[in-house]
Amino acid sequence: MNLETIAVSESDGIAHIELNRPEKANAFNGTMWQDLRRAFEWLHESSARVGVLSGRGKHFSAGIDLALLGRLQAEVEGLPAEGRVRKLLAFILDLQHCVGAIEACHKPVLAAVHGACIGGAVDVITACDMRYATERARFSVKEVDLGIVADLGTLQRLPGLIGDGLARELAYTGREFDGEEARSMRLLNQAFQDRDTMMTTVMGLAGTIAGKSPATVRGIKESMNFSRDHSVAEGLSHVAQRNAQKGHG
Repeated sequence: MNLETIAVSESDGIAHIELNRPEKANAFNGTMWQDLRRAFEWLHESSARVGVLSGRGKHFSAGIDLALLGRLQAEVEGLPAEGRVRKLLAFILDLQHCVGAIEACHKPVLAAVHGACIGGAVDVITACDMRYATERARFSVKEVDLGIVADLGTLQRLPGLIGDGLARELAYTGREFDGEEARSMRLLNQAFQDRDTMMTTVMGLAGTIAGKSPATVRGIKESMNFSRDHSVAEGLSHVAQRNAQKGHG
């Protein structure tokens, strides 16, 4: 698959999806947001069984490209209030769809983070199934410092990962925290001393998942995502109905 800002490769059932604007610290411009959506829609339909998301260069991602926000602001200036709201709403919903493509993908997605993971990049990793990072990786829910309420998924997904109180602390303050703290708060499954060790481990885990029944792994992801958003009773009913329809006891 050929994309302008994201590199996609596949081997042994593993799709490696790499953010590829290293000269801009992998900041998300308009093209990269759309490439992210395209990459995970491709993974959803491809023969690959699992995805690994990482960044090329020194950083995972510095978040949204501020030039994109600047252009958006220039485009809405002078518009009547109703037109400004329509344009901004369409922009936000489109980016939400781009991030949501990760969670909507039937295949598990493992995020491997090094360097900076700031603002919109946190939205992206919270949509992944599992997260791994180097101990010196840097994270921040940075939107508060830009006068923006984070609107691409962090406020909705992060509390379920690390707890409501800590998620509020990070969102209200925008403070930086490293990979070791991210692991201690359970944002990460594991943190590693260096990038090479992280990638070797993550690719090994992805290989293990790729060796399992893809239909079963898909069912696990669907059931866990459903259960996260519903009661235990509803989750049990959902998986019972699914397994009965598939002929499993």
